Amino acid sequence: MNRYIFCFISLTSIFFLSISSCFSQNSESNINEQKAYEYLTDALKKFNASNKGNINFVAAAAISTPCVVHIKTKAKIRQVVTHPFYDFFGNDFFHRNPTEQTQEGSGSGVIVSNDGYIVTNHHVIQNADEIEVILRNKVSYVGKVIGKDTDTDLALIKIEAKNLTPLNMANSDSVQVGEWVLAVGNPFNLESTVTQGIVSAKGRSLNLNRNGKSNSAIESFIQTDAAVNPGNSGGALVNLNGELIGINTAIASPTGAYAGYAFAVPSNLVKKVVEDLKQFGTVQRAFLGIEISNLNSESAKQLNLSEVKGIIVERVGKNSAADISGILPKDIITKINQIEINSSSELMEQVSKYRPGDKIQITYLRNGITMQTNAILKNKENTTEIIKLDENYFKKLGIEVEAISNQEAGRLRIQNGVKVIKLNDGIIQKSTALQVGFIIRFINDKPIKNEQEILQALKEIEKGTIVLEGIYPNRPYTYQFAFRL
Repeated sequence: MNRYIFCFISLTSIFFLSISSCFSQNSESNINEQKAYEYLTDALKKFNASNKGNINFVAAAAISTPCVVHIKTKAKIRQVVTHPFYDFFGNDFFHRNPTEQTQEGSGSGVIVSNDGYIVTNHHVIQNADEIEVILRNKVSYVGKVIGKDTDTDLALIKIEAKNLTPLNMANSDSVQVGEWVLAVGNPFNLESTVTQGIVSAKGRSLNLNRNGKSNSAIESFIQTDAAVNPGNSGGALVNLNGELIGINTAIASPTGAYAGYAFAVPSNLVKKVVEDLKQFGTVQRAFLGIEISNLNSESAKQLNLSEVKGIIVERVGKNSAADISGILPKDIITKINQIEINSSSELMEQVSKYRPGDKIQITYLRNGITMQTNAILKNKENTTEIIKLDENYFKKLGIEVEAISNQEAGRLRIQNGVKVIKLNDGIIQKSTALQVGFIIRFINDKPIKNEQEILQALKEIEKGTIVLEGIYPNRPYTYQFAFRL
């Protein structure tokens, strides 16, 4: 057994040296590296299965580090200095004096396909005008944003490269608390850094993206004590087989640096978001159409439950997926497709893996009797249709937007809005004085909550004047900007 371990570690060392040249521009070399990657991954699984008492971080690090990239961003921050009375009199009396500054950022990303698709955090590339992707061999590429999702804080970018080696994804539902993991990324611009820890918890909700007014944010993190710091965002959390189990996203810390608590988006959710962004340009969010609450000992006693397992259905939306499937208020949902559910975050994680029109199985308790039903999931508009993002309208307008976070909505005391994060050449810049940071709340008096609702509102106004009404976060007025398509 000891000789086998020595031979395996020797093989790992040889592979580690060879894989350092991974992702070179030589296609034949990359194909050979892919074969070596597949061979070592298979060997490592067999080794770990037969040697559970022997922990091998070396092989997992050798497999995963070449698949994690360094992302550097530059954002041009345009500031407009105006006279105090500009809002009343405009350009006729006072001129705006625009200034521009460049803000640089750094993070990590994970290669998820051999043709250059890379997943990272939304907040890593947010507002970026330039994205530089640096591979393990120091070769640099320009990154292009394919799609982004604020609800999961994930984004998909692409580089023009071929025959890359993507990191294999594990089934995050099978991850166990106490399992050894590695965090791979670029903290503080220290490239290809690996730290180790264990899975501390699953289904962890931090309320980073919502303040209780919305259920759209998906927070069901894998918690780990592996050291994660600024720059690790978008990097990989891997198991001892060198497989991706999560994308490192957040830390809990009083100082902003590692304090023992780090959180990753589970790989099953990452996989679904990546597929949606590639195929549709936007994430296809599915809903059951229910309001829920977590079960505790007191509520379990009131409901005459023998154990505290599941979540309570508080309200069922009319004609929603749950309503049509027969779910009622006070039902206790215990499983989704045989996966146990014990918190609202776990329910949202499981449902978020599916698209509108997909069918799921629900196991629930009613009056102490275990029952099952099937539900066909719906979208926000309570239909089963797939929504495809039409980017031509935004190019024509010359704006890039994103839904405001629920934290910001709470701070501004508003219920809806979409923030303009970038202005390009287009109708709005040519026809109005709208500035970056403006929050569009209404289009021709119709409330706006997301990109799709902007597109829908514009399509309904085929001709005539379009009026954008909204606010700037740091100004006490409501503004209107009018233009024609």
